[in-house]
Amino acid sequence: MTTMTSWDLFGDLRSGQDELLRMTRLPRQFGYQPGTGSAAQPWAPAVDIFEREDAYVVATELPGVATEDLEIKFQDGLLTIQGERNPASGTAGEKVHRAESRYGTFRRSITMPSHVQADKIEASAQDGVLRIVVPKAEEAHAMRIQVRPRTAKPAVTGKAIGNGA
Repeated sequence: MTTMTSWDLFGDLRSGQDELLRMTRLPRQFGYQPGTGSAAQPWAPAVDIFEREDAYVVATELPGVATEDLEIKFQDGLLTIQGERNPASGTAGEKVHRAESRYGTFRRSITMPSHVQADKIEASAQDGVLRIVVPKAEEAHAMRIQVRPRTAKPAVTGKAIGNGA
């Protein structure tokens, strides 16, 4: 005799979500905070790099990161952007149903060409996008090279030497 049971897809999803919430709440009771510790998954902001005639531009998406939580260094041809994004603090009584944003520290390092002016690098932030302008050195700017016609010269000059005959 075969016994049939009904399957509720959404019931299974709800129970799985409830189990996940239970597991994420348990560590918090013992002092764990999201985005900290070795169990947290690291995140790295998206970076776009493009070149203008006079400079390289690095644009980094950093929504929710305060400028005081950023540090930008340039050393030995390596541009390093590091900082921290902290979770938004909710009000008491709020229940989180879904949290997909990543928090914690990040670090991105970008190798730059050797022909840049390190002392003239500028950074600005607007609407969650960090923009770093790395000026090129003067010798790195493209210059036009004139091609001159070559004067005709004989391919071989001098006398042929016999082989002793």
